[in-house]
Formats: sequence, C-alpha cells, structure tokens
Amino acid sequence: MKTYYSLMLAFMVTFTATAQKKELKAAQKLVEASSFDAALNSLNANADLLSSAEPKYASYYHYLLGVTLQAKKEFFKVVTQLDKAKSIEKEAGLNKYTQLINANKPGFIADVVNQAVSENSDENFKEASELLYLAYELDNENLDYLYYAASSAINSGDFEKALPYYLTLKDKNYTGSVTKFYATEVATGVESEVDQNTYKIYKKSKDFTNLRTGLSESRLPEIVKNIALIHVSNGDNEAAMTSIKDARKLSPKDVGLILTEADLYIKIGDQSRFGLLMQEAIAQDPDNAMLYYNLGVVNGNEGKKEKAIEYYKKAIALDPVYEASYLNLASIILEGEAEIVEQMNSLGTSAADDRKYEQLKAKREGLFLAAVPYLEQLVKIKPNNKEAITTLKNIFGTIGDNANFKKYRDMLDAL
Repeated sequence: MKTYYSLMLAFMVTFTATAQKKELKAAQKLVEASSFDAALNSLNANADLLSSAEPKYASYYHYLLGVTLQAKKEFFKVVTQLDKAKSIEKEAGLNKYTQLINANKPGFIADVVNQAVSENSDENFKEASELLYLAYELDNENLDYLYYAASSAINSGDFEKALPYYLTLKDKNYTGSVTKFYATEVATGVESEVDQNTYKIYKKSKDFTNLRTGLSESRLPEIVKNIALIHVSNGDNEAAMTSIKDARKLSPKDVGLILTEADLYIKIGDQSRFGLLMQEAIAQDPDNAMLYYNLGVVNGNEGKKEKAIEYYKKAIALDPVYEASYLNLASIILEGEAEIVEQMNSLGTSAADDRKYEQLKAKREGLFLAAVPYLEQLVKIKPNNKEAITTLKNIFGTIGDNANFKKYRDMLDAL
C-alpha cells in the first residue's frame, strides 16, 4: 500500500510539472507571436498552477507575465512580476531569468520613459511624473529622470510630490549640464548646434570652421528656485527665505528670484526691503513696467506721493494698456481731496473764510483735472471699467461739467 501511494504521488508530481511546462511553452509562443492579450489570458487562467510551481517554472511564469505586461504598458505591474521572478531564483540559487531581466532592463526603462513623454504630450502630467520616478527608481544614477519627474509633478499641480524630488536633486548638486557641440558653416557664417557624431565629421571638413564645445546651462538655480516657490505656496516663509537666498547665490541676476524674495518681504511687512529689491530688479530689467508699478505701490504706501506718481507714469510709458497703473495714479493724485473737503467744511462765513474757501475749491478742482486725463485714457483702453467711469462721473458732477457728467452717467447706466 505504501508503494502504491508513493507511485501515485510521483505520478501526480510528474503530471503537474508536465502541465506547467506545457502551459508555459504555450504562453511563450503567444508572446513570441506578439499575441499579448492571449498570452496574458493564458497566464492569468493558469496563475494558481504556475505561481506555485517549482522555482524554475514559477520564475519562468513571473518572467513571462512581466514581459507580457511590458508590451501592454502596465509598467508598475511589470516591476512586481520581474522582482518576483528574481526573488524566486535567488532563493533557489538559479539565475536564468534574472540574467534575461537584467539584460532587458535598459529597454524596459526606455519604454517607461517613452510612455512618460507620451503622457506629458497629452498633458497627463501626474501619470508622466509617476512613470519618470519609476525610471529613476530603476536607474537612480540617472538624475535626469528625477528632474523631469519633479517638473511633471509641478505641471500637475502636485507641489508636495515635487518638493522631495527637488530637495534630492539639490542635495546631490545636480546641474543637468551636458556638453553641446557647435560648428559654423564657412559659406554662410552661420553657427549651429550639432550632435557629437556630426561634430566629429565637420572637424574633418573644410566647409565648417570655429568648431567649439560648451556646457548647457545649469538646472540647479531653477531647482533651488522651485524649492523656494513651493515653500512660499505652503506659507513656510522661513524655509522659503533660506531657499531663495541659496538660489540667489547661484543666480544673483535672476529677476524672477528677486521678485520672489521681494514678495516674501511684502508678506512679512518689510516694504523698505521690498523697494530695494524692486530697484535691484529694475537694474536687471529696466523696461519692465510691472517693476515700476510695484515701486509706485510701495512709495504710495510709504506716503511718498511724488515718487509714486513718477513710478506710475514710467509704468504707463512702458505699458500703456495696463489698467492698474492708471487707476493707482489717478487715486494717488486724488488722495488729498478728503483733507481739502474737511478744511472747506471747517470754514466760517467771514470774508477771509470765503476767500480761503475759493482757494481750496480751486485746489480741489485742480486735483480733479489732473486725474481726469488718466481716467479718460483708461476708459478708452477699457470702455467697461466701471470704477474709472464712476470716478469721472463724480468728478464732472462735482465741478459742474454737466455735459461730461451726463456722458459718463449714460456710459455707466449702459454697463
């Protein structure tokens, strides 16, 4: 009886192994024929039979499943299956599929990256970021993958995911700089960038001259800048300030960084430092209307009326269609009106007070008339600017210009 059961057990094991081998060969043929859907169906249908097989068949099963899933671009599942195949072989002292997996690794990473590029093109930035980070995990010596994973995370709006990626890049002093190759065509005198192989060919040609190489711009300032901006968006002003100072050491003339630092000083209430940074930004970008506008705001808030007017006028000269410059300029010109009205209301009925009243009235009208051209120009630029039209209506109503009062009243009613 013991012999009978032993023979039965041996027969069952042999039968099972034969069945496993048969199913694996059938799946392999489907893979080789690029019938990946059929291969996946077959492997899934026999999962219980094959995943519990002896190591040489179980590792084969997980390898085939990984290859099939790679063809179907289910890359995260691929990693799980291939890792399982390698783990089984390691425990069993085998190496067949581990070698195949390692040999295929560059091709697998290339597939992952190509899919990430496609996802980015379709604006599926979250998926692209996840794929690029997977590529980095598979090849953590290639920091380009991590950089682009962070960039895609930023594009998806996931700043929290991007932050640790950028911090890792900063800690590793990643620059992303690569050697670029340039050649100038003798006939045209035009320099163009070429690849390395073309560069080598041109070096031997008399048709090209001034062959040179150079490093591409470092990405590190951008990385540190983005770290700072993420801290700003998180409201962590202290961390943001530290990061901005680090970034500015790397790129002291970056206007964007100067403005980011300036914005932080506004948030902590240091308008004086903000103004100094605006001046620094103007030194780098003297034709930037927004910089002069910001200086107008700062000086107006500090009570420096004449300087504020000067800066607003400069902003308008550089950008004649920016509404806020006109509104702020008119507003600061009219700023003294409330005080004049208060003085007028405090006067008595004496002849001296009457003369003073007329003087104040004339001064008030002078403020109105100084503001009118800027408000009228703004209405020409933006005919539906309700604030400007209302102010003009009130001004002309106050000074008794009925024609213009009616004009702007009707414009207001038509809005």
